[in-house]
Amino acid sequence: MAGLGVSTPSHHAALLLFMLAAPVFTFLLTPLMAMASRKHEFEADAYAAQQTDAKELIHALVKLYRDNANTLTPDPLYSAFHDSHPPAPVRIGRLSAKLA
Repeated sequence: MAGLGVSTPSHHAALLLFMLAAPVFTFLLTPLMAMASRKHEFEADAYAAQQTDAKELIHALVKLYRDNANTLTPDPLYSAFHDSHPPAPVRIGRLSAKLA
């Protein structure tokens, strides 16, 4: 650990060094975790559509994205890799399909 600037080994220093190095090793898991999160969002939307009117959910999603100044059309590659929530048009499309 002396090569990393830590003169006295400790659990605190080891934890700090681990947290600094972890993103390098978990980077490739990012899209898998985002995909799992998006799957859960679709499940939550489907459940909410069963409990209430899907039109109200669509209205709430549009308002939420507008109020937070989020784009309704994110880059698909960036979104697939980083976003934990599906893009609004995809969510709205699935909710609209439940209306029919």
